[in-house]
Amino acid sequence: MYALIIAGGEGERLRPLTNDRPKPMIPVGGKPILQRQIEWLRGESVTNFVLLCGYRADVIQKHFGDGSRFNVSIDYSVEDEPLGRGGALRKGFALVPDAEGIVIATNGDILTDQPLAPVIQRHKRKHSTATVVLTALRSPYGVAKIARDNHIDSFEEKPILPHWINAGVYVLSREFFAMLPKKGDHETTTFPRLSNQGRLFGFKSKRYWRAIDSFKDLKEAERELADQTRVG
Repeated sequence: MYALIIAGGEGERLRPLTNDRPKPMIPVGGKPILQRQIEWLRGESVTNFVLLCGYRADVIQKHFGDGSRFNVSIDYSVEDEPLGRGGALRKGFALVPDAEGIVIATNGDILTDQPLAPVIQRHKRKHSTATVVLTALRSPYGVAKIARDNHIDSFEEKPILPHWINAGVYVLSREFFAMLPKKGDHETTTFPRLSNQGRLFGFKSKRYWRAIDSFKDLKEAERELADQTRVG
């Protein structure tokens, strides 16, 4: 099974950590985010990777090489100019063999332990062109519980809200890639088109998930991984 990982982000909100490396190469718990993601996907039967690179692609290539050190095979799709995430996926897909009917794609700045098998099963059962893993939206703030007389009964710290967001993990059929823009973002072009056609489905995941977009995210991810290690 093949996976395309979008790994060209500059991570401007995480400078100076990203002055000399792309965002997915920031270490979390002693390993780059991208390495943790490859190890997760390898455990989900992904054997071949295409890393979609742009900014400081050399750092990724030097660390991973051909992938043999990580017991996988890795190819690289390097952008000469920024293509957007949709354009990057379209370009990288050219390195996927014709025999691969389904491809996994991920954003290279997220951490999760979601098993892929049930997502792939849902994708096939629905005859979906694209299946998006969704994660519950957690409030970044504490939420007050208020009685009818405006008395504050309690505060709930960063509760899970009744909404679902894109987790940046996708199961994609081959026809998806022909619908991608040569330059642009799939979330604002291809996904709305597929949604209107009834060919876009979601998979609600309750497993661990964390996007690394800020120093606060990085600190919380470090703590969460440490907690998981202690429990394990």
